[in-house]
Formats: sequence, structure tokens, C-alpha cells
Amino acid sequence: MNTASTHRPEKPLTGWRVLVPRGGPWGDAVAATLRSQGAVPVIAPLINFAPTDDSATLEAALADLAAGRFDWVTVTSATTVDVLYAYDAKIPEATKVAAVGETTAAALSAMGYRVDLVPESDNSAAGMARQMNGLEPEPRRILTLRSEIAKPVLTEMLIDAGHDVRSVVAYRTVGVPAKDTVIRDVVTGRINAILVTSGSVAEQVREQFPHIADRTVIAAIGPRTAYDAEQIGLPIQLIAPEQTIDSLIAALESIPVPEPSPEALAIPATGPVTTGSIRVDPAPTGVIETVADNRQESSR
Repeated sequence: MNTASTHRPEKPLTGWRVLVPRGGPWGDAVAATLRSQGAVPVIAPLINFAPTDDSATLEAALADLAAGRFDWVTVTSATTVDVLYAYDAKIPEATKVAAVGETTAAALSAMGYRVDLVPESDNSAAGMARQMNGLEPEPRRILTLRSEIAKPVLTEMLIDAGHDVRSVVAYRTVGVPAKDTVIRDVVTGRINAILVTSGSVAEQVREQFPHIADRTVIAAIGPRTAYDAEQIGLPIQLIAPEQTIDSLIAALESIPVPEPSPEALAIPATGPVTTGSIRVDPAPTGVIETVADNRQESSR
């Protein structure tokens, strides 16, 4: 019998302690992926979502959508899907649905909505606009649903191509203050990497963490997010080639974990950090409520 011990290679992210900037199901899924690769995820929601300040305009647009007045509706985030569900939005068979990426498409399908278009390669607003413009050489009536702070890239590109576009704010993105323990861990370098997954996350990282340890890797989910971060003075050390969380985690795997500072080594384990999510009434009322999730991470 062979009694020699079997050597198991370390997982690619062993030793990494990674800040995940959003909570809820998205944050839990990212944390699970990081943990499966050997990292210690720290879920610290820096953004959350709130209802639009102009619900009347949104309701009017969704009524026109249900009445078949649009040829296309574009959905650029899973949060927009939550809005559609909360308002019990109806999408006629004749209206095509474009989702910015596979995650958004999966969210639409889970809520019972059809998906007619997902960009083949560039999962961004610009990529969606280019593909839609290629498919629709004739002017079409298009409803673009967006967050309050989203740049109007999609709308402008569609309008420039001759389409009749109505752009409507579906929700607001709001900042969520980080816990003192998280701020301490960022300052001392106990957090090895901060995932920057959108321009709004970049703004919160810049605002809430004015002092980030030199050894900490600030990693952007794609070139567009990296550009947005650098425009507001947030330096990016690592850029995922594709705008997906899998690409971002793979990019992190390609570099060695930074050596911990003496200050970081002296800090005891951080306590649980409450995650955040959007709660949607199972009987849709047209209201999105920002809440704190009771789930906690056991290892931080």
C-alpha cells in the first residue's frame, strides 16, 4: 500500500483577502467563487439601489411598453430587471428585449421575460448599441431603462443611428457607508484587493477610502470601468480584459498576493459585515425597498 501523502496544490487565490463591493445575491455569488479559489471574501456593500425620484415618468413609459408602443426595450443591469418585476411590467411579444450581458439575460429569464439579444462579445452599453444598430438599419422606437447616474452612451448611439429613443430612469444608485472595521482593514493593507465593478463603485471607493495601503491591488472589471475610475483619481493596478466578474477574478489569479504589512498582521479577525440587497414584494406593488440582508459571512 502506498502510504505517501498526496500533495494538494494550493488554490490560485490562497492568501488573498478581497473586498466585494456589493451585497445581496450578487455579492454572495462572487464571495462563493472567491472562496472556492482559496480567497477570503469580505462583503462590504458600497452601493445600493433606491426607487427613481420620478415614478410617474417610469410608470408612463412602462404603460406604453405594455401597449406595444416600442419595438425594443433595453435592459442594462439585473437591478433594472428587479424594477420591471416590481412594477409588474408587461412586454408584448412584438417588442424585442436586449440584455447587456449574460447575467442580465439570466435575471430576465428567471423573472419570466424573454431575451432576444445579448451582445456577442462586448457586454457594455456601447457594444449593445453597435449590435442593435447593425440589426436595425431602419429607425425603430426604443425604450432605454437606466440608472440615474448612468452615462447616456446607449441612448446617444441609438439616436445618432436615427432611432426614436425614450430614455427613462428606472432606479437610483446610492452610496452605503463602509463599516469602521472595513475602513481600518483597507488603510492597513489587510484587504489585499478591492474589486471595482462599476463607475459608481469607483466613486464610493474614492470617497470612502481616501487612504488605501500601497500594497492593495485595486482591480477594475474592464477597460471602461478602469477609465471611469482613473477619471476621478482612483488609480487602477489591474484591469480585467472582459467586463465580467469571472474575467476579473481570473485576472487576480494571474498575480501574486501582496506581502502583508506588520500593521495588517497585528489586526485580529474582522467581525461579520452585513450584506445588502433589494427586496421586491412578491405581490408587485411598484416599490423597490433598500434593506439590510440578515445573512453574514462567516469568514472575514
